[in-house]
Amino acid sequence: MTFNEFNFKENLQKAIDEAGFKEPSPIQKDAIPVILEGKDIVGQAHTGTGKTAAFGLPLINKMKGDKEVEAVVIVPTRELAMQVSDELFRFGKNLGINTATVYGGQSYSRQLKHIENAGIIVATPGRFLDLLKGKKINIKPSFIVLDEADEMLDMGFLDDIKEIFNFMPKERQTLLFSATMPTAIKTLAKTILKEPEFITITKSEITNSKITQTFYVVDEFERDDALIRLYDFKNPEKSIIFCRTKKEVDRLSTFLVSQGFSAKGLHGDMEQRQREEAINAFKKKKLEILIATDVAARGLDVNDVTHVFNYHLPFDSESYVHRIGRTGRAGKDGTAVSIVTPHEFRMLQKIQKATGGKLEAKVIPNVASVKEKKTDSLKSKITEQKVYDSGVDLVESLKEEYDLSTIAHKLASMLTNSTYVKGNNNIGKSHTDIKRLFERLKDDRGNGGSRNGNRGGRGRRNSNSRNRNQDQKRRPRRR
Repeated sequence: MTFNEFNFKENLQKAIDEAGFKEPSPIQKDAIPVILEGKDIVGQAHTGTGKTAAFGLPLINKMKGDKEVEAVVIVPTRELAMQVSDELFRFGKNLGINTATVYGGQSYSRQLKHIENAGIIVATPGRFLDLLKGKKINIKPSFIVLDEADEMLDMGFLDDIKEIFNFMPKERQTLLFSATMPTAIKTLAKTILKEPEFITITKSEITNSKITQTFYVVDEFERDDALIRLYDFKNPEKSIIFCRTKKEVDRLSTFLVSQGFSAKGLHGDMEQRQREEAINAFKKKKLEILIATDVAARGLDVNDVTHVFNYHLPFDSESYVHRIGRTGRAGKDGTAVSIVTPHEFRMLQKIQKATGGKLEAKVIPNVASVKEKKTDSLKSKITEQKVYDSGVDLVESLKEEYDLSTIAHKLASMLTNSTYVKGNNNIGKSHTDIKRLFERLKDDRGNGGSRNGNRGGRGRRNSNSRNRNQDQKRRPRRR
């Protein structure tokens, strides 16, 4: 199926084509026709499944574009508000539909000015309710969207949301999206929606099939070396590295910059201005790498991310899905890479079971493999390089002192500096090591959590103890 089959307005389809969208994701395929029919929906789908386009495209298609607020999208965080607003503006720009982003921490006057020219408001609950209660805005939107409803519940916004709907017109189309469906969200849905249609993305559809998922096993002290080696080998155009803590983000961003990478961190302790600068620089390809915590990257929506790296595995499978969903968007292929230690194997298996995805074990390339790949890439660049007059003039001037062979060798030597590979020849575990580690984990489980299969200290455990005692008798003592 393609987006052309939805029969959107010509200028909207043009924006979809410009964004590079080709095949609709499962949530888009199921939700868009229902929304176009004018029905309320409850969509259960995780972050990264294409929800913004799922509700944004049909709503923009239905909007009149008559310079007044026709749609309101309520989201839990400022970062998500900015991301959703940017994407909806991109879809609606050819139709003359503007968006206004409303969240705390910015002046009311500036946001009110934007609202005057907007067809869509994307807002966080607290600031939006302030505007309504203070009678700073008087709007009658035809469409209201609650995105990441369970996240708003966790953040304590449920009462604000209920109050917001006291200011909304009764005649409206309401859309609610949530990754999970706790009782409070189900009750809210019954209160604010009219005979909604339920759309659920099944577990097998949670992870995008266009994302290749791999993992590399290392010892804890090898994480940094492994990351650098993988970057040298994969050479990603645009990537996000996920860390568990703000401290790790700061340390890793400083380390990568020291290694010559164009990288910046993103976490909750940064000022709003700094976060916006980092996200905008990343979007505009002024940054190669964004290093982020899960919270800071929630709702981060950049279509050209080629790779996602998990510096550490997250603590739960939902966070994993959210992380890798930053790549493989708009019908494009993506790559998700996880660096794990043997201690993280149980979490790895839990993620694989929960997502239904296939994570393939791989070995970190050695120096020779990386050098070969870099050399092949350099050869391709030389082959494709056009000959300019400036290059000809340089060679002619050098011929006064050197023959052509010497000139070629000198220039090639300059170029091959880029093929230098840092670090130890071998980093991380081999396939044999990984297989052995998983077998050991399997044995541990089969024996009730005890590697030796007997918690009483008998059998193999005693045998090993005797062997160690005999070895100690044979070896001379060190003094």
